[in-house]
Amino acid sequence: MLIPPVAHRGLHGGGIPENSLAAFTATFERGYGIELDVQLSSDGEAMVFHDYELSRMTAEKGPFRQRSAADLGAMPLPNGEGIPTLEAVLKLVSGQVGVLVEIKDQDGALGDDLGPLETRVAEVLNAYRGPVGVMSLNPHAIYLMQKLAPTVPRGLVTSPFSKEHWPQVPRARAEELADIPDFEACGACFISHQFQALDMPAVDRIRQGGDPVLSWTIRSADEEFAARRLADNITFEGYLP
Repeated sequence: MLIPPVAHRGLHGGGIPENSLAAFTATFERGYGIELDVQLSSDGEAMVFHDYELSRMTAEKGPFRQRSAADLGAMPLPNGEGIPTLEAVLKLVSGQVGVLVEIKDQDGALGDDLGPLETRVAEVLNAYRGPVGVMSLNPHAIYLMQKLAPTVPRGLVTSPFSKEHWPQVPRARAEELADIPDFEACGACFISHQFQALDMPAVDRIRQGGDPVLSWTIRSADEEFAARRLADNITFEGYLP
């Protein structure tokens, strides 16, 4: 399990974009763990990028998934770097700190329409020799990673899945996921839970079972103090723990 606090999308800000090689370099130079997001390119590559659309982080518009890895790699982030592959990021980190790879939901409603992204992530992680774990909001992705990369630690990103914040998820599915029912069956060994809901009974069940609880996303020392009463570690941004 990652012991240092984990930088959410790397140490970004002040001209350094999230999920960039510069952000990850700044992170391992300070000794923090790294959290990053992966999306799928049109030709099946695992790319490090959070959004499903390009416009927030690049000058381009449209769905991320409709672009090839080569196009994305040549597409400048705000500091001029291209969007990196997962493989390139792990080569840069080279085991210096732990990395948490979040597989972004590709189904659209946290269902089971997935596979290509998990397959490529597994290929990359199985070849990597540094400390690394994989997690997802979608339990189906973690079930699949259990088969594809059984030696890589797995976790679930968890939340109350409120209607306000998860309108695309059918209510019955959201209510089911809020109870974290898949934890044992998908071979998870940790959760990363929304800070504002750390007192949920389902989280306490995981904690009482002896499995680590992380908290996302902590944005101040006061939030960190509150989170550490109920969580073993934090994912942070906007300040330094």
